[in-house]
Amino acid sequence: MGNHSLEQKESGGNRSVLRAIGRRYFAVSAEEHAKRNYAYNDSEYNTVINSVTTQRRHYLLRDVYDDMMLDGVKPQRETFHSLVIGSMKGSRIQDALYFRDEMKAMGLVPDVAVFNFLITTCGKCQNADQAARLLEEMKNYEVKPTGQTFVCLLNAFAASGRLDRVLAIVRDMTAAGLGLNRFCYAGLIAAHKNMKPLSSDVASKIIELVEQSKGWASVDQSKAVAENFMKNIFEEELYNIPTADYVRRRGGFLNRFLTVYHAAFHAFADLRNVEAMEILQDMLRKDGQFPDTFIVMQIMRCYLRGGKLDRAVEVFNEYIQPGKPAAVDLYLTLIEGAMIGYTPEGMQIAQDTLAKMNERNFFLSAKSGNDLLLVASGEKTGGFTTANMIWDMMQALKITPSLPAAEAYYNGLKEREIPEDDQRLVLVKETLHNGRGRRV
Repeated sequence: MGNHSLEQKESGGNRSVLRAIGRRYFAVSAEEHAKRNYAYNDSEYNTVINSVTTQRRHYLLRDVYDDMMLDGVKPQRETFHSLVIGSMKGSRIQDALYFRDEMKAMGLVPDVAVFNFLITTCGKCQNADQAARLLEEMKNYEVKPTGQTFVCLLNAFAASGRLDRVLAIVRDMTAAGLGLNRFCYAGLIAAHKNMKPLSSDVASKIIELVEQSKGWASVDQSKAVAENFMKNIFEEELYNIPTADYVRRRGGFLNRFLTVYHAAFHAFADLRNVEAMEILQDMLRKDGQFPDTFIVMQIMRCYLRGGKLDRAVEVFNEYIQPGKPAAVDLYLTLIEGAMIGYTPEGMQIAQDTLAKMNERNFFLSAKSGNDLLLVASGEKTGGFTTANMIWDMMQALKITPSLPAAEAYYNGLKEREIPEDDQRLVLVKETLHNGRGRRV
């Protein structure tokens, strides 16, 4: 990587200066350069790119690419695919478009797979206009869209609530002799849910779509499908379906054939529509299916967001009985949802669930800890007990809170009458000082 390692680059600081003067020209011996460099050819750089993506350090992809250029290594088509995929997974639309431009500058016309990845990135970033521009660009380059392209577009427009464009794509697919698969129906549900203003009959429309979906078809099995498999991309990730973050879970977390139900339960949870969600539960039961862990999470979310805390706790207790597959996500869903509105009852549920989670040896990750600390720190009244519990659990696990979470927690502590030498206050001040220093 020129002369610097990824760890050094991650610290930021003089990154822009290094880019300006070029790292390769530092006076170091060949031996020292070899020691610091981490890749020497396109294949090795491609391995690094895939590793960075796997580690979810998507913000380093531009730096890896810069080092390729400084090392005089010309990326091949496969490497650009990896760069765009990494940017897609990290929802980094500017990086994805930058790599597309670099690809073209090197005389490589983006193929249909790259356009699919770019369109998905637009959907993840809710940029429907850019997705439309990419479709026009495909036409200009005479790149023929596949069935997957249509589904990517459908879901990209759905994320922005562009029902008109979604229905137009459905018409195009029908005209091309393509049936609607389960991911198309999931997109149609998302489009109805994301519309602004919301339609008065949105719940009945979603239920109708679930019924219609029972005869869904396979859109196509093109070489793009094979490439996605080789690149370790699930269709849920490519189409930005609500289950995309969970599709790699094992132990029966997801029944992937319930995609349309996943989208519908997720939609009703977002809409806080308990009545429609319970109708959907009956439909699932009549279909002879059982809710998987993801659906149970959405049922709990719906009750919690609808203010029915007791029902959410009942569902939680029923699902974590001995013999059933337990998942930390169920605990996290109940904890976060119970804190909505910061009611005394809800905050107590959150504290009790945190304790139960600890007893079951389920631990907070850096992401879940920061997410919960950020929410809990918004409590304006009460003893701040939930936020303190989360802070203490993160400290016990040696998890350094993110700057936003630490700032929120610090502000919450300052609103209470706490002595300046309080251990938590001293520690969060130190965390903030170190965090701000790294950001400079």
